[in-house]
Amino acid sequence: MEYIELTVSTTTGGADAVSALLMRFGAAGTQIIDRNDLPDPDKPGRNWELMDRALLDEAPMDVQVKAWFTPDEAPKVTERLTLALDDLRAQTPSGAFGALTLTSGSIREEDWANQWKQYFKPFRIGEHMVVKPSWESWDAAPEDRVIEIDPGMAFGTGTHETTALCIELIEQHYRGGRLLDIGTGSGILAIAAALLGARDVYAIDIDEDAVHVARENVRHNGLQDRIDVEKGDLLKGVRGRYDFAVANILAPVICMLAAPLRATLTPGGVFVCSGIIRELRDDVYAALTGAGYEILEERARGDWCAFAARSPLE
Repeated sequence: MEYIELTVSTTTGGADAVSALLMRFGAAGTQIIDRNDLPDPDKPGRNWELMDRALLDEAPMDVQVKAWFTPDEAPKVTERLTLALDDLRAQTPSGAFGALTLTSGSIREEDWANQWKQYFKPFRIGEHMVVKPSWESWDAAPEDRVIEIDPGMAFGTGTHETTALCIELIEQHYRGGRLLDIGTGSGILAIAAALLGARDVYAIDIDEDAVHVARENVRHNGLQDRIDVEKGDLLKGVRGRYDFAVANILAPVICMLAAPLRATLTPGGVFVCSGIIRELRDDVYAALTGAGYEILEERARGDWCAFAARSPLE
């Protein structure tokens, strides 16, 4: 079957909003192609992805968000999307979302399902974590902790700054105990924690597709006895207390979550949060400190920042 591929040109900061817009219009899936997600192979080191130089050379200069629709859906979606992009452009006169130009083409289903894989190669995060897709090989060193991850349509491959920052902070601050992963996406953070020694991990996500993908990734890594993945909306239905919590979600949600999470964390428990765009960093900092957390560490990369914070000793 052939699909119609719609492509919107935007910026790193606008990509998530454009992707969400396309999904609301019924896209069968989206793909974000951003040069900022492809490390420079001219700067070698253990934290750079192992990838072909050609992939960087061929990547578009602007950020492209691709989405796929059936031929029957495409004309109506194109008309609605054009109007929505006009509105978005008018609401952001500073050009924060870039050109927001729309182009279209056709693609076969089997090509759509596999073309994104060329951008996902094994790479290191932090001191010992290695992330690799199942279709790639890796010659692991004794100290490596290898996560095999096939993201499907769930967020979280490790290539995005927010995911990488979370994994680094988990590696730095997790010292044992029960762990809660809020908005698990592909399950990558829960899997990283389990490989670092966590034996009781509860991972939740409101999206059923994400829950399915996360469960498959947990099973593929052989961690079913350590990680329980369930559908859930933030802290609703979460029982018991946890020594460590991680949330790679949006900054406003973190602000809303900070205070009520204290009742779920043990005294002195650690909360790692990311998904915080730099412009909202101060809001999250104020929410965390206002709720009584002690900031243990702050990290930033690209347009994003993350915190590790300790809950009060009651």
